[in-house]
Amino acid sequence: MNAPRLEWTEDAGSRSAAWLSGSGTLPPRRVQAVDDAIRADDAFRMACEGVGLLWRGDFQNARQLLQALTRRFDKRAARSRLPECTPMRDRFHRYRQGQALRARILGMVLIPLDAAWTIPLPRAPDVQAALCHALDMPGDEAVLSLRELQGMVGAYEWHRKGVPVGALDGAMIHPDFGVFSPIRGEYLDLVAQAPLPAGETAFDIGTGTGVLAAVLARRGVPAILATDLSPRALACARANVERLGLTGQVTVQEADLFPPGRAALAVCNPPWLPGKASSSLEQAVYDPDSRMLRGFLDGLAAHLVPGGEGWLILSDLAEHLGLRSREELLNMIKEASLTVAGRLDVRPTHGKAVDAMDPLHAARRLETTSLWRLRVAPS
Repeated sequence: MNAPRLEWTEDAGSRSAAWLSGSGTLPPRRVQAVDDAIRADDAFRMACEGVGLLWRGDFQNARQLLQALTRRFDKRAARSRLPECTPMRDRFHRYRQGQALRARILGMVLIPLDAAWTIPLPRAPDVQAALCHALDMPGDEAVLSLRELQGMVGAYEWHRKGVPVGALDGAMIHPDFGVFSPIRGEYLDLVAQAPLPAGETAFDIGTGTGVLAAVLARRGVPAILATDLSPRALACARANVERLGLTGQVTVQEADLFPPGRAALAVCNPPWLPGKASSSLEQAVYDPDSRMLRGFLDGLAAHLVPGGEGWLILSDLAEHLGLRSREELLNMIKEASLTVAGRLDVRPTHGKAVDAMDPLHAARRLETTSLWRLRVAPS
């Protein structure tokens, strides 16, 4: 697919370049070339008006400008924070609107790239490897958001260094750009601790990095079929399985949820919040109409051997946000002809769970992550 074009006027002439975005963000409709002389207040006003600020000055000064815009936005957002008595569902929707607006405004600081994907600005870092990891090279000059560029550089560092996984005795998982990183270890610990059903086979539905398949393999499951629809996830999972020396146990296969056949165990960690993703990078968090959750539950009975189990890994944050009730989840399980054989719970330990300044702290401090052990209900 060809990258969209960004067009603008500079030095009394028409200019254009490929627009790059790892999240699928559209290019700004208006662009103005700016440099170190621009005042932060003027830049913030222009960004709020939807003007892309194409940076022509020192790269490190562009970073400082982005930090200044971030402070101005966060200060303005704090003044409009909803009162504590506001229903959590309304606070969540306001929070999402605010995050989308924040991303749009802060995404207006733009960085040029030459055809070799180097930044033609003073004191610019070498970002070619990070960009090649995240995007397809357009072959000509390009422009992208500084904020997205920073995200790509950070993602490349995660990929390069790897994420240590306690459930794998500290072995590294290397997430690719756009594939959800297993930085929340509590749900991995649940998979490492739950009693395995008798049987030789397992399915890992929506494998992502392949981390759950790797945990099951390290627990001794002889044959695991890991599925996903995303080409990035499939490539990432295969690479991690190979790095860990698990190719004899784990096979990665493209499939929409379940592969053909049955298994003694089927594991799924779907996106935890029902809702529409506002960008491609949010697809690991938001599950429109609970499609993946419902698809796993509805297909589970037909893909388990007698006595087999399905492990649903799910946070109850959606319940505390008013997006889905426990009764709705239990009804989904019942309507899929399943029964709950047991449940393992753990409290999250990530930073937002204890951050009292987070707008959703009242919900996050109550969050529990669960592994639901599901079996086919007796007929």
